[in-house]
Amino acid sequence: MCWPRWGVTSVTLSKLSLRNARRQAKDYLVYFVTVVLAAALLYSFNALTFSREINTLSQSMKTLPLMIAMATVVVVCVFGWLVAYATKFMLLRRGRELGTYLLIGLENRQVARLFFLENLAVGGCALALGTALGGLLYQAFRAMALALFKLPYHFSFGFSLPALALTAACFSLIYLYALRRSRKYIRKAKIHDLIYSDRVNEGVVIQTGKKRRWVFGVSIALGVVGTLLIMARDLTVATAGAGCLILFLFGFFLSFASGVPAYFDKRPARKYRGVTLLVFRSLTAKLATMGVLMATISMVLTATLISEGTGLVFRGLFEGRAANVGCFDLYLGVGDGRDPAVYLDYIHENIPVEQSLEYQVYLSGGHGVRDYIESHTVYYYFNFVQEPVLRWSDYASLRAVAGYRTVEPEEGQYLFHCMTYLEEVLKDYREPLTLGGVTLRPGGVYTEHLSQSGGTTNGRGYILVVPDEAVEGLEVHHWAYAAKTVRPVTREQFYDLWDINERTGSGLASNAITTRAQEEAEVASQTALFVFPLYYLALSLTMTAATILTIQQLSETQRYRGQFALLKKLGMGRKEMLKALRTQFAIYYALPAIPPVLIGAPFILHLAHAPEPGVMVGASSPAVIVCTALAVFFLIYAVYILLAYTSLKRNVLPA
Repeated sequence: MCWPRWGVTSVTLSKLSLRNARRQAKDYLVYFVTVVLAAALLYSFNALTFSREINTLSQSMKTLPLMIAMATVVVVCVFGWLVAYATKFMLLRRGRELGTYLLIGLENRQVARLFFLENLAVGGCALALGTALGGLLYQAFRAMALALFKLPYHFSFGFSLPALALTAACFSLIYLYALRRSRKYIRKAKIHDLIYSDRVNEGVVIQTGKKRRWVFGVSIALGVVGTLLIMARDLTVATAGAGCLILFLFGFFLSFASGVPAYFDKRPARKYRGVTLLVFRSLTAKLATMGVLMATISMVLTATLISEGTGLVFRGLFEGRAANVGCFDLYLGVGDGRDPAVYLDYIHENIPVEQSLEYQVYLSGGHGVRDYIESHTVYYYFNFVQEPVLRWSDYASLRAVAGYRTVEPEEGQYLFHCMTYLEEVLKDYREPLTLGGVTLRPGGVYTEHLSQSGGTTNGRGYILVVPDEAVEGLEVHHWAYAAKTVRPVTREQFYDLWDINERTGSGLASNAITTRAQEEAEVASQTALFVFPLYYLALSLTMTAATILTIQQLSETQRYRGQFALLKKLGMGRKEMLKALRTQFAIYYALPAIPPVLIGAPFILHLAHAPEPGVMVGASSPAVIVCTALAVFFLIYAVYILLAYTSLKRNVLPA
């Protein structure tokens, strides 16, 4: 019986669209929630772009809107791919329903309009909810940014019209692009094409076992070569490495996935062991025809892990350098025999000081310690020859200015103060030191931050601390001044000191001027410029990849329900069913995640070792960064796995 064409009005289509939209949001809840979160992320970062408060925090953040805009462009493309894929996937899954509409008398253009309206309704609801959530998320990002600059945060909820307009424009582009493709497909589709569209798979690309083994071997080789090449510091070489990795992922998944049925067909004993047959039948239909999709997802997850790790490395680099250089509220190092009086005059007139120290750094005249260090580890400051020397009394006062505990050296000893990467090496140093007619034996090693980055600071990675009388007759390398100030040194005062440096002709290279406040501000600026966008990108990529995998899994709910109902009638217990479901989930979600770990972990580890020694330490050490990146990566990934597993367990297993 046909549905009369004259009876299908716009009102009827609108009602049907709204009903289907509600059902679609319910059936694909994970997708709907992800789109809401996508809208929230887009709005919150767009609001940061247009925030006057954020843009006036630091002069070095003038490029923040550009950095966020660049990240947003990438994220819009990623979410655009997600929406386009999900829309096409839902279209194919609902092909029988849409084909039935054609069968009862609706025209292709009416079905296309129906599908367009219901997805537009879903997108509109997601945009509205996402914008509301994005307002709260923006407050969280704003609070984090203000905390970076140690500024007070006051909640002030409100919407940014430019951010809202930009988010709506991005969402419109994403949805209109996806729906335009679907509309074009439906308008040209035949009833047969729609009704049987859910049976269309990717297809087995590699048919023969010999060809499959050859592709698998070549892809593994490309993966190893690509992982090594992306660690190169040459952009061309790294780009070639990325190309090798892409070929590896597609070759690996096309050959591996299509080889699963062949593997079990040749080993029937394993097929019928335990719940293997059930898992095999559930997964082979998917894995053997999902090679391209699995490779794409794995590529996205690789980019996710590398983005997270790179953000952690940048954060550790910024904090490590700032901690070493900015360990004093104010530090001056003046070399070349320059008169420091002009600096001191400015400080006395403009900067209230609670505690200060004027001292000199000497040269020992020898290089035995340096030679020993170079023979036992990587010494970054290769242009330094003679050992820097500091008097005990100056060292004790310097520790007090920095807020460190008191050190009591033993008679006849000299101490080492060094960066952490030299600690174990210098603990084993046993050579005596003769200065000023006094022979000293090596004592303790201390590693608190003491501004030891070379030039006119307290040594280059290390300094020798000797009794006061031992420095008699030694050459003075530079004059230094360290102070604990009543209030943090302002940016204006910092630049005034640099202006004095330029006017006196000392030159930027010979003198050191650092403040704790300036270093902390630079860390905050660099974190906002580089780390925030990387985390933003990583979160978006993870959400996209996990959502597509979860949609694919949840789309099989009906088939799983019938399968497990039949197995119950055949006598399988619930415990065995749960084991089969868990095994299937583990294989399905682990496959696209294993290559990213094998590629991303070595890359992040190599990247974390790239900065100069002594910077990436403690919570920012390479091993900790790799573990943290993996933990964050799998934490977000596990949320989607748990949602999918809980949903399937509740809906498909018999009571």
